[in-house]
Amino acid sequence: MIKTFKRGGVHPPENKISRNAALEQLVPEGIIRIFTSQHIGAPAECIVAKGDKVKVGQLIAKANGFVSANVHSSVSGTVLGVENVADYQGIKKPAICIQVEGDEWEESIDRSPDINRDLSKTTEEILAKIAEAGLVGLGGATFPTHVKLAVPKGKTAKAIIINGAECEPYLTSDHRIMLEKGEELLIGVQLLKKAVNVDKAYIGIETNKQDAIDNLVKLAVNYSGIEIVSLKPKYPQGGEKQLIKSITGLEVPDRALPVETGCIVSNICTTFAVYEAVQKNKPLFENSITVTGKNLKVQKNFIVRIGTPLSKLIEAIGGMPENTGKIISGGPMMGRAISNMDAPTLKGSGAVLFITGEEAKRGTKSNCIRCSKCVAACPMGLQPFLLYRLAELNMFEELKEISVHACIECGCCLYTCPANLPLVDYIRLGKTRAMKLIVKPK
Repeated sequence: MIKTFKRGGVHPPENKISRNAALEQLVPEGIIRIFTSQHIGAPAECIVAKGDKVKVGQLIAKANGFVSANVHSSVSGTVLGVENVADYQGIKKPAICIQVEGDEWEESIDRSPDINRDLSKTTEEILAKIAEAGLVGLGGATFPTHVKLAVPKGKTAKAIIINGAECEPYLTSDHRIMLEKGEELLIGVQLLKKAVNVDKAYIGIETNKQDAIDNLVKLAVNYSGIEIVSLKPKYPQGGEKQLIKSITGLEVPDRALPVETGCIVSNICTTFAVYEAVQKNKPLFENSITVTGKNLKVQKNFIVRIGTPLSKLIEAIGGMPENTGKIISGGPMMGRAISNMDAPTLKGSGAVLFITGEEAKRGTKSNCIRCSKCVAACPMGLQPFLLYRLAELNMFEELKEISVHACIECGCCLYTCPANLPLVDYIRLGKTRAMKLIVKPK
C-alpha cells in the first residue's frame, strides 16, 4: 500500500536528473575553512591555534553546551588561524582555516571497507559516540543528533522513522546512499533503535525511487523490526510532521515535538553517519552533495569534505555554465540563493543547484484574487495569503495569533500562486519577527 499525507502538498516536476550519478569522492586541496557554528545551538569553541598540525578527524572545536556539536578537521595540515569567513549569503562568521598537507587520518578511525555488523554497544555508548562525532541532522535543520535522541523526561519513544522521501526536486544524494550503502544504513537504523530503546523502525521512501525500495526490502530481511514503507511522490512528503502522518496516521500537535506521537525522525544521511560514527569511529567531517541543473554537462553526487570551497565543486563539473541565472544551496522549493561562490561547504550542505537565467525569472507580481490555491496547497492548514498580508503590514502580533510559527517554509503556496506574490519571503520575515514576540520575556 502506497501511503501519503492528505492535507495540502504539491507535485512539482521531479527533475531527478542526477539519480544515476554514483557517489564520487572529491579530493580536498588548498585551504579549507571550517565554521565553528554549522548547527542549531551554541557555536563550538575552537581548541586549536595557529601553527598546530591536525589530522583528518581530529577535534578542532568543542561543543559549547548541550545544544551544540563538536567540529572536526576534514583534512590534515597546518592551522593558519581563525578568521571571519563569508558564508553562502556573504555573512561573515568565525572559521578555522587549515592549509591542506597530505591526507593523514586519526589512527582511531576504521578506514577498512568491511561492514561492521557488531551491535553489542550499549545505549549509553551509542549516544556518547554520536555526540563525540559531532553529528547533526543532515536533512536541513542541522539539529545536534544526540540532543534529538534524548527523549524528554516523561515521554516515551515507540518508533524510529527514517526519512528517505527526498521529495525536494533535483536532490538525489539520499537516493544514492540507499543504493550504495544500504546495509550500512540498516545497521545505522538498528543503532538508532537501540539508542532510544524501541523495537520498530520505518523507512519511508517515495515510489519514484523504486530501486532503493527494492534494495532495502531485500537487505532488511536480515534485520528485525525494520519496515520499508512506499510513499506517494508528493511534496513536502519529507517534512517531519507530514512523514509521521503518512506512515503512522498520527498528527503532531501544534507547538509539540514529534516525540509526542512516540516517533523520532532521522534523515537517511544522518542515519548513515550514525553507522560511521558508532561502528567506524568516524566523526562527521564529510557529507554527500548533489551538484545538478538542467544546464550542466554532467550531473554529480559527491562525497565532500566539510569546508571545501563551493568553487571547487564548480570546477569539478567543468565550470559554471554561461547561462546560469542563479545558484541555490538545496532544492528549488526550500533552498537559498548563493551569493558567495568561495563559501565553504557545511555539515548540512546537501545540494548545489544551477538554475538557468530563464528559470530564475520570477513572474510579474499582480493582485491577490483570493483564489485560495495557496490555502489548498498548505500542508500545515494555514492561510498563506493572510500571513503574507499581515507580514507586509508589519502586523506581527496578529501573525503570532494566527500561528505563523507553524509555517514550515516549504514554498507550496508560492508554487501555486497565480499572482506570483512573494509569499514565502514575507511569511519568513514575519515569522522571524513574530517568534521574537513569542519568546520575549514578560
